[in-house]
Amino acid sequence: MRKTVFSAFLLFSMLSTTTLQSTTYAADSAVWLDQNNVNHGTVSVRYSVKPNVKTKILVAKDAQKYSYNLTPGKSEEVFPLQMGNGHYNISILEQLSGNQYKVIGQDTIELKLNDSKAVYLNSVQNIDWSDTNQAIQKAHELTQGATTDREKLQRIYDYVIKNIKYDSNQAFALTTDYLPQIDRTLHSQKDICYGYASLVAAMLRSVNVPTKLVMGKSSYVDTYHAWNEVNIDNQWVIIDTTVDAALNNGKQKFEMIKEPSKYFKTKQY
Repeated sequence: MRKTVFSAFLLFSMLSTTTLQSTTYAADSAVWLDQNNVNHGTVSVRYSVKPNVKTKILVAKDAQKYSYNLTPGKSEEVFPLQMGNGHYNISILEQLSGNQYKVIGQDTIELKLNDSKAVYLNSVQNIDWSDTNQAIQKAHELTQGATTDREKLQRIYDYVIKNIKYDSNQAFALTTDYLPQIDRTLHSQKDICYGYASLVAAMLRSVNVPTKLVMGKSSYVDTYHAWNEVNIDNQWVIIDTTVDAALNNGKQKFEMIKEPSKYFKTKQY
């Protein structure tokens, strides 16, 4: 297959370049960290970002780490616990300068899920959805009468690859604090790979199909990429609506379910 090239971007700062300057915890975790939905595989953060102060949440388990920028003006944001059962360290960090941050709050929580797939049914910061979203209403419309998860996947997949185009202009204008918005993608009918993957994940999660948003490298593209893994018949399969939308537009042959050997994941949400 001829290689299809898309521009993309690396959203999250590389953790190896972030220097923590303090271990004095000024913020009471009972105020900023809501653990009420840990049994569903998420935590919520309520913190007022100070003007012009970059603020991050660091979620760590063993040697694995995920870093997220908190959004100024948001009263609450939700983050996944996607690294398996065990103890997680949750930290809130404020920028001092450059890559230097101070820890202003920290807590440890324990995840004990009977089914790890439950993590991938939630609304979280970069897959933000609710029943009021028009994209979610569209998902329910598309899957009405569908009797299996595979049928739900096929209907949503077909809609996305036929109606959403790749936005090359947006790819070159993005900043590192960019987050997808599923209704914006639906209305504009265009987005980058990150937006495609977020839209698909939200639509499928809303109809109870566990779906991951995955980032990494693919042999189909030359840059950092985003795609989905969907749980069908208790097996995770790879779909890539960004690539397939382009192939469909070019009237080339392709299969919905991709070969795992063509993808190398570095992050999943």
